Amino acid sequence: MPPSVLRRAESRAAVLLLSGGLDSTTMLAQATSERYDVHALTFRYGQRHEHEVEAARLIAARYRVARHAVMDIDLRAFGGSSLTGSSPIPKNRPESAIAAEIPSTYVPARNTIFLSFALGWAEVLGARDIFIGVNAVDYSGYPDCRPEYLAAFEQLATLATRSGVEGEGAIRIRAPLLHLSKREIIELGTSLGVDYSATTTCYDPDKAGAACGRCDACTLRLRGFAEGGLVDPARYVPSGGAAR
Repeated sequence: MPPSVLRRAESRAAVLLLSGGLDSTTMLAQATSERYDVHALTFRYGQRHEHEVEAARLIAARYRVARHAVMDIDLRAFGGSSLTGSSPIPKNRPESAIAAEIPSTYVPARNTIFLSFALGWAEVLGARDIFIGVNAVDYSGYPDCRPEYLAAFEQLATLATRSGVEGEGAIRIRAPLLHLSKREIIELGTSLGVDYSATTTCYDPDKAGAACGRCDACTLRLRGFAEGGLVDPARYVPSGGAAR
C-alpha cells in the first residue's frame, strides 16, 4: 500500500499517554467515544510504586485499545523528585498551598520525555493526535501542565518531524481536560461510564495499592468527588480520607 494511502487509512490513529490515573482514564474514555484508534503509552520510569502501571494495563484492556505499550526509562538515575527517590511525599497540605509552588513530587522534564516518546510513535503510526491528560485548573504546581508548555511542544512537533516539515499534516497535542476542574473531569468520566475504582491517583499508596488519602493527588481527587456529591470508589487506607 502506498504511504499516502496508509496515512489516510490511519488518520484516526492517536497516541494517548495512559498513567492509570483518574485523568488519563477519563481522557481515554472520551477518545474512545470519539472513535479514535487509540495506541496507549505507559511508562515505568522508576516511580515509587507500580500500582499505576498495573492499573493502566487493566484499563487499556477494558477499553480494547489498538495497542498498549509499557516503556521502561529509569529516571531515578537523575533524581530530583520524591516520586523517584526516598524523600518524603508532601501530605496534609492545605489546598491553597498545593498550586502555590512546584512541589517535590515534580519529576524534572517528565512530560517532555513522555511526549517525545509519544511523538516518535505517532510519526510511525501516521497519527495526527497525541492525547495527554494534564490539567491547568486543579494541578499541583507543575510547569509542564500549563497551556503555554503544550503550545510550545506542539510547535516543536511541527518543526522536528518529517510530517511537519514535508507538509503532510501537523501533529496536534490534545489536552481535553486542560481547563476542567477535578469535579468537571469526574462528571465527564461518569457520563462516559468510567469505573473510577480501577484508577489509582495516590503518590504514596500502601503495598496493596490502597491510597493514602493525604498526599496532594489524593486531596484534589477527594475534593473533586465531594464537590460532585459522589463517593470515591477507590480503596483508601483506614486512616485515609475516602469519606470526605
